[in-house]
Amino acid sequence: MTVTAGARTAARTRSAWVRGFAAAAAGALPALAFPAPSLWWLAYVALVPWMLLARSADTARTAARDGWFGGAGFMLAVHHWLLPSLTVFIFALALLLGALWAPWGWLVRRLLGAGAGPRQAGAALVLLPSAWLMVELARSWQYLGGPWGLLGASQWQVTPALRLASVGGVWLVSFVVVLVNTCVALFLAVPALRRPAVLGLLAAGVATASVALWAPRPHARGSVRVAVVQPGVVATPGARFAREVALTRRLAGTHADLVVWGESSVGADLTSHPAMAGQLASLSRQVGADLLVNVDAEKADGSGISKTSELIGPRGVVGPTYDKMRLVPFGEYIPLRSVLGWATSVGKAAGEDRRPGTRQVVMDTGALRFGPLVCFESAFPDMSRHLAGDGVQLLVAQSSTSSFQHSWAPAQHASLAALRAAETWRPMVHATLTGISAVYDAHGRPVGDRIGTGASTTAVYQVPLATGVSPYVRFGDWVPRVALLLVLSALAYEVTRRFRGPQPDDDLLPVGAPPRPVARAGATRPAASGAPTASAGPTASSGGSGGAKATPAAPGSRDARPEESP
Repeated sequence: MTVTAGARTAARTRSAWVRGFAAAAAGALPALAFPAPSLWWLAYVALVPWMLLARSADTARTAARDGWFGGAGFMLAVHHWLLPSLTVFIFALALLLGALWAPWGWLVRRLLGAGAGPRQAGAALVLLPSAWLMVELARSWQYLGGPWGLLGASQWQVTPALRLASVGGVWLVSFVVVLVNTCVALFLAVPALRRPAVLGLLAAGVATASVALWAPRPHARGSVRVAVVQPGVVATPGARFAREVALTRRLAGTHADLVVWGESSVGADLTSHPAMAGQLASLSRQVGADLLVNVDAEKADGSGISKTSELIGPRGVVGPTYDKMRLVPFGEYIPLRSVLGWATSVGKAAGEDRRPGTRQVVMDTGALRFGPLVCFESAFPDMSRHLAGDGVQLLVAQSSTSSFQHSWAPAQHASLAALRAAETWRPMVHATLTGISAVYDAHGRPVGDRIGTGASTTAVYQVPLATGVSPYVRFGDWVPRVALLLVLSALAYEVTRRFRGPQPDDDLLPVGAPPRPVARAGATRPAASGAPTASAGPTASSGGSGGAKATPAAPGSRDARPEESP
């Protein structure tokens, strides 16, 4: 008997491991919708295998575990290019962040599992996308890694999706993508509920088409010439600076209005290096345009290292400078360094924490007002939205990604500029050290050609400007707020239902419960458990004069309950 019990435990353990790996693989599938594969259409069905697995779970705990491991698989797949930098930390972080999807996995089983009825199907079409948004919102907190890999970001090159983003940000795109996945899963898993699944798909299509056709659009107004300087792969900060100077000199006579260098393009504080500051001012005079550079160095006042965007004119620094506010965990600082500082010995974690800035700024060349963002910050929708609300005409992101040249990271990063432009109705320039550099107009459409990874060159873009305030800028993050309200309302309903007990008209049965018997005309209600039942009356068929006797209800069955008064 002991051997049998041990064998059963081992079998359950093996089954749990197999199911865990299956959930992780299913969760990793949506990563293929992002650049570099850019299989954007896959996003609309990529969640289906994960959802079908979670709904098949025999217990709520198993479904939650499916959500957890699936989330870990997604996090690992969409951030796999961080493995050389984070080493073993990437697996720990994936498991930590994957836990955010555990409630989502439980909810999939609760609403799509055995015994699902029309009301559950209707609730699933609203609550599963809403719950997904809660996960995206939670992990968007910069201290949990930030909003890299939001599902809606996979649709950066799809025009109708960009129109949705102008109304509700990337959050609305994510909601629609998860809604479509939910409809497909419902259609495949519960044949009896295919009608609400089809209606959900039609609703998603009609809503998207309506926004694409009739939502307000930005108004074109003039253009500006922006030059991007991309030095390419260079061994040292000094050699990089020399290469950037040489490339910038080539821009003389191009009539650029602004010249943009990438993140960490200057390796010394300009206050303590007047010769370097003078060289940049001289470049500005030669080119006839202000230069936007990014200084990655120890501050002259000894306050620490920061990544500072500075606008250089013919006479030196112009206007306010901007210190990067949202730093990359482990890349630019180590959380709880006193505990996790050993990460520097096993990966490429920051040897010294950068100092974050405290406020966003608007820079002005006299002819152009623009808002700077540094690298990772282009992933945060709220930062570009606030700059648009402050009246900028152009968004400028200075980036690097030099450590990830041969990965999916450069393409993923460049694609974010299209979303930010569409959300805010402000064109965006994404300038890097080593590529991919790209420019997008106020609709999120590409302007000119991208500068690929490894290229060492310059490019001048005629960037169309636009006016107007997008619905997303005007109303902010209304989509996640509505989603939160829906989730909290459902939670309150669930708690209330459990306290008051099941009601006769409540068809939201616990998952796995058998359906209630349907009363037939002429049938009598079964008597209480253990009591004899009356014989059925004659049937209405032409040949029958008598009927079979009813079978007594088994003790403990659903039908063995006392007669209810009318």
